[in-house]
Amino acid sequence: MRQFYRFLLSEGRRADDPASPLDSPKQGRPLPKILTEAEVGAMLATAEERGGPEGLRLVALLEVLYATGLRVSELVGLPMTAIMRDGRGLLVRGKGGKDRMVPLSDPALAALAAYIPFRGHFIPPVAGADAGHSPFLFPSRISAEGHLTRQRFAQLLKQLAIDAGIDPEKVSPHVLRHAFATHLLDHGADLRSVQMMLGHADIATTQIYTHVVTERLKRVMHDHHPLARRKPEEPSSGD
Repeated sequence: MRQFYRFLLSEGRRADDPASPLDSPKQGRPLPKILTEAEVGAMLATAEERGGPEGLRLVALLEVLYATGLRVSELVGLPMTAIMRDGRGLLVRGKGGKDRMVPLSDPALAALAAYIPFRGHFIPPVAGADAGHSPFLFPSRISAEGHLTRQRFAQLLKQLAIDAGIDPEKVSPHVLRHAFATHLLDHGADLRSVQMMLGHADIATTQIYTHVVTERLKRVMHDHHPLARRKPEEPSSGD
């Protein structure tokens, strides 16, 4: 109707547009893309097969990201001081300079413990008192920022997905963040805790993941419930 009256107005058939005050329909918010638990497991297993400093770093990055749901900028820019004194979590500075504490899973702690002795492999060689030193947990020898870049990490994930037999178009650091939140809710985590770990200021932002879980449950019911795909019985000729 809006387009029709706009057309009439442009053609001089009407002197006014009575549909102009009408609001456009709200567009549905697309659900975030995620990976299944099996796909995340396949990527971790593939990364573990690589070995060496590069492989250890990639495993640590994956485990920390999947254990915490950090934004990619938060992950690659983590300082060494982000590791809490008891070693059980991270103190993360997020958007707006707000700090939050995020626990680490046992696999993430083990991956960090395996990687940190080889961290020096990624520190740029410089002379003087700063030789062999970097404030970052994931330093880089070539990055201007001094740490692994978001773009390079995304490239590493794409290649890892290919090696794991997963469509690389499905994989990105943000997709793993989505997977973290959705899988937590799948296993019974409460929404407020997920909000705190993701660093969302508004719980409404976190609630989008409940829709992902709901849609998945609908698909499971439709695919596996014995009555979900049952066709209505046709009336007999005597009815």
